Amino acid sequence: MFKKLSLAATALALSATTSLAATEITWWHAMGGELGKKVDEIAAKFNESQSEYKVVPVYKGTYPETLTAAIAAFRANQQPAIVQVFEVGTGTMMAAKGAVYPVYKLMKDEGEPFDTKSFLAPVVGYYSDTQGNILSLPFNSSTPIMYYNKDVFKKAGLDPEVAPKTWKEVEEFSKKIVTSGAAKCGFTSAWITWVQTENFSALHDQPYGTLENGFGGLKSEFTFNGPVQVKHWANLKKWQDEGLFKYGGPVGGDNAATMFFSQECAITMNSSGGRAAVINNAKDFKVGFAPLPYYDDVIKEPKNSIIGGATLWVLNGKDKATYKGVAKFFTYLSKPEVQADWHQYTGYLPITNAAYELGKSQGYYEKNPGSDVSIKQIMRGTPSANSKGLRFGNYTQERTVIDEEFQALLAGKKDAKQALDSAVERGNKLLREFEKANAN
Repeated sequence: MFKKLSLAATALALSATTSLAATEITWWHAMGGELGKKVDEIAAKFNESQSEYKVVPVYKGTYPETLTAAIAAFRANQQPAIVQVFEVGTGTMMAAKGAVYPVYKLMKDEGEPFDTKSFLAPVVGYYSDTQGNILSLPFNSSTPIMYYNKDVFKKAGLDPEVAPKTWKEVEEFSKKIVTSGAAKCGFTSAWITWVQTENFSALHDQPYGTLENGFGGLKSEFTFNGPVQVKHWANLKKWQDEGLFKYGGPVGGDNAATMFFSQECAITMNSSGGRAAVINNAKDFKVGFAPLPYYDDVIKEPKNSIIGGATLWVLNGKDKATYKGVAKFFTYLSKPEVQADWHQYTGYLPITNAAYELGKSQGYYEKNPGSDVSIKQIMRGTPSANSKGLRFGNYTQERTVIDEEFQALLAGKKDAKQALDSAVERGNKLLREFEKANAN
């Protein structure tokens, strides 16, 4: 009996020692709600797969709040090992000299497999430097798509299996929906910045800024006040006044989701990463999925949409054991089965070609019609300088400016040209401030 107790005690002590010896890796992220639960699950499964490292996910609020918290923490030398930063924070992170441990270098230093060709091309391009090196690990990459209420379409006398392809059709469908009483509003949109300005410009092959939308350096200037963007903002104002369009609010436009789920608006345009939330909330009606609309008098074949979502950045200031654990975790995250599960659960893009192929072999896309809309849209054609994405410093603040100017437009304080001219002028001041602060 005494020997048995001793053996049990010894085993318990060894277990405790092993547990204590696990190197803790803090991961700050901006995934709330169901997405946050999935992040916790991913970390837990990695932790269960080995005993040397323990990833600890910490929710830090919205994307801008998470980025701000990470910058403040780094200055105070209290930074996490990993921080999730949204796509428009890429320019800011790249300019944070000394703060970032580039992912391509980390994986090489730790001897972990890391092939840039394994990732989807649009994802690689957005997060690479001019030499083609990936600076942060793609995690939750998304692109905006159209969601529509099939039941409302049917009530309005529209074919529920046919979504509007062009903005002219969006207008025509919305008029039928509203006049028939099938819904109070034709369409709404989240992210006026990302969806109706940035992606809109990319789809129509219109420049958003000079120097290849900022990819060419800090001296870039905004140019998204061209005639095509002015035409679209003017139409959004007109459609609002006619009762066809309802504004979902600034930043992510939370009201857009509410108006769609309540069936007040028949169509919404939002992130593909919201697919799980849309399906979970649209209990009383059938949802259709389609690419974003375009003006066929501007472009006959729309370009690819651009990326959204976020990547995982590694911050300097940690010990060797921590970085070895981060590299192991990133290898785990890149596994086809892990990525396919995340993509299929959330609606975010499968960031690797292998994860996409796995989904195909599983029959996922056949069983879930519309689940590959985002992939086909972002992989469409060959990206141009206008459609490969944006890279501007201080861009979080510029999005706030765009929201303010759009609200001024809707309130009748400015016309579309005045609002966009002002957004560009104010934005260029932010770019010059960023350039000055980050000059060599």
